[in-house]
Amino acid sequence: MTARSHDRPGPDPDRAETEAVLRKQHLHASVADPVLDTMTFLNEITTRYPDAISFAPGRPYDGFFDIEEIFKHIRRYLEYLEDGGASPADIRDALFQYGPTAGRIRDVIADSLRLDEGIDVSPESIVVTVGCQEAMLLAVRALIARPEDVLMVSSPCYVGITGAASVLGVEVAAVEEGADGFRCADLRAAVLAERAKGRNPRAFYVVPDHSNPSGTTMPLDTRRELLDVAADLDILILEDSPYRLVSPGRQLPTLKSLDRRRRVVHLGSFSKTLFPGARVGFAVADQVVVDDAGHSSLLADELTKIKSMVTVNTSPLSQAVVAGMLLSANGRATDLNAKTSVYYGEAMRATLQRLEASLPAARRAELGVSWNEPEGGFFLTVNVPFRADTEALARSAGDFGVIWTPMSYFHPHGGGTRGIRLSTSYLTPDDIAEGITRFARFIEAEAGAADAPGKN
Repeated sequence: MTARSHDRPGPDPDRAETEAVLRKQHLHASVADPVLDTMTFLNEITTRYPDAISFAPGRPYDGFFDIEEIFKHIRRYLEYLEDGGASPADIRDALFQYGPTAGRIRDVIADSLRLDEGIDVSPESIVVTVGCQEAMLLAVRALIARPEDVLMVSSPCYVGITGAASVLGVEVAAVEEGADGFRCADLRAAVLAERAKGRNPRAFYVVPDHSNPSGTTMPLDTRRELLDVAADLDILILEDSPYRLVSPGRQLPTLKSLDRRRRVVHLGSFSKTLFPGARVGFAVADQVVVDDAGHSSLLADELTKIKSMVTVNTSPLSQAVVAGMLLSANGRATDLNAKTSVYYGEAMRATLQRLEASLPAARRAELGVSWNEPEGGFFLTVNVPFRADTEALARSAGDFGVIWTPMSYFHPHGGGTRGIRLSTSYLTPDDIAEGITRFARFIEAEAGAADAPGKN
């Protein structure tokens, strides 16, 4: 070792020649996909304007969280294992070891799905995942196998599914929603159009209940028609419904509960309903898979194989907390969300009422502003007469102290340039009142600027 090695390192003339420098075009194309930058941008702008009121994050309200409850739920799960005959060594293993890749609490989830959602499947049909995001990734990776295979998505669309598709190099085809939401005729036309191009649509992703981002809910007749269309076109449906149990009132049946032909892969999560930080989701994949030798398995088994090479397993500790929560309510997550669903319903109503007060019908008709009125979920859509892009968002945050999400983020192939998503879930009533007041001032200012000579 030389004497210099004991001092602070000086400039190394050879470093520039030996240090690895990567060119972005040599990385996977997904890292340059704008959809992967959307959440980063929203986080940055929130940090940049800490005093702004943000209607951007679609996260649960944290006023109901109680740290001590975590330990109680873990103990409840351990009691459940003990009552089932588990030895002390088994119980220790259930918390400290990796555990089965498909998950330790599939039986508890199966019971809860049957009680809450009318989804009656065996535990073997379930894969416990790291949030619903992993469930999406596993399903897309398993189903989209060949270069000509295509994933269909209802658009506007949650960026998690399009982001997963981008990371996997999967082609996405959008089925645009109409003013009143999704239409089966549009899906049929889109599938046939893809096939005419030599492509092979394999699955259709949709959020039937209180959709993220638009807030729309699919009518019961449309649900039944969609199942018939899927069977007729020989495609699967990826159903993602995270907002059902945190919405007030009686919910329509899930697609999976209506499914009699195993056309639906149900993607679920406990992030919105129970415990966001646990990051526990699941996939219900009871489709039969047959190999060339005639041997059969469940799609869940195939997803598990992929999961073993992605996350190995889902945290046993997180699973223990979620299972304990479900067991404490005899399997009914609806009971655990009795207060939260009321809260979210009131938050949505308060937002709509404040919008109405700040922008009455006559005034918004003059401005060309409108919005939908979801009966549940976290989101609603506001249509405005100007470009609601990142530049407008920066002005809104900086000049008016209010943050929202451009709807253009949720259109895979362009569109939504004059739409805004508002999330109502994370704010207090006072924040909603003040935030919508600021939001209305922003709309008035932008609409006036758009009407100025030389503007569009």
